[in-house]
Amino acid sequence: MSKWSSEKAFDWYKANDWLVGCNYLPSNAINQLEMFQEETYEEEINKRELTWAKELGFNTVRVYLHDLLWNKPEVFKNNLNNFLDICDSLNIKPMLVLFDDCHRPYPKEGVQPKPVRGVHNSGWKQSPGMALVHEIYNDRTHQEIPRLKEFVQGVLTEFKDDERILLWDIYNEPGQFGIGDNSIALLEMVWEWAQEIRPKQPLTACLDGSVGSEIIECNRVNSDIIPFHTYEGEKLQETIDRLASNNRPMICTEYMAREFGSTFEFSLPIFKENNIGCYNWGLVAGKSQTHFSWSTILDLKKKKEEGDFVEEGESIPEPEVWFHDILRTDGTPFDESEINFIKDITASKQLNWN
Repeated sequence: MSKWSSEKAFDWYKANDWLVGCNYLPSNAINQLEMFQEETYEEEINKRELTWAKELGFNTVRVYLHDLLWNKPEVFKNNLNNFLDICDSLNIKPMLVLFDDCHRPYPKEGVQPKPVRGVHNSGWKQSPGMALVHEIYNDRTHQEIPRLKEFVQGVLTEFKDDERILLWDIYNEPGQFGIGDNSIALLEMVWEWAQEIRPKQPLTACLDGSVGSEIIECNRVNSDIIPFHTYEGEKLQETIDRLASNNRPMICTEYMAREFGSTFEFSLPIFKENNIGCYNWGLVAGKSQTHFSWSTILDLKKKKEEGDFVEEGESIPEPEVWFHDILRTDGTPFDESEINFIKDITASKQLNWN
């Protein structure tokens, strides 16, 4: 089966309330692996933090999976089912992400790295990782390809008719972090694998946020819904206007970087006025430390060499002005007025299609 028609995409989109939520990682996890692995999956933390999301008025979250989790498929499916049950009990429908080219390039199962103090996403792991993406580009018969196909089709087959899931984001920001055009080989394979299963939920991958014209065009021609990322407030409306030419529903799957003017107060009214679903980055400031700016990544190597880690049981440090995220681990907000604004604008999720 192939890409949805524009009419089917709009019918699906209009059947939902305004989709508003966040990219979600529980505060106890530094990355996707730590979120779902058997030893570190935390049901109670997910219940608590997703309840806070519900109280903000959020009805969806965007959640990253990882190909290595499929090495223990039954454990992974059990934990993902538990997570989906928690979401369902709160009337929250997640978007699930399969692959990702962002941040640290060498993922491994097992114990994950400690947070490097004050460094944005110091332990987030690419999936499947830069080296493998390059190898697949140079060898379309690579021995790891069947494993990756099994991950994609195994997950989609298991959950393709699951009413708890909103949609699938098959590959986050392909080409980012210096990988460049070489991501096209794996990306095209993932689209083919996903379309062979053709879940009842929409299939997507972002346009703005991906790197390289061939990659962006591949996502554009295959996506049922048009997703995009924007972290610069002043570019938001022009991005929406430009992408509207695709004549499909649009969802901003990443936004909100306070220092760049991409704030809730600025962005949410524009999203709502334009009937755009939206996911800010981050809910609770935890081990991923995405409340620190992207610029702190420049300190990663030096701080790792100095052994400057946040140890287990130690409080997560805070910058004066948060970059992403909304709440502390005790549920108190970075900015009380921001919380009030979010609750006010999400109180009504009826969109105007006239």
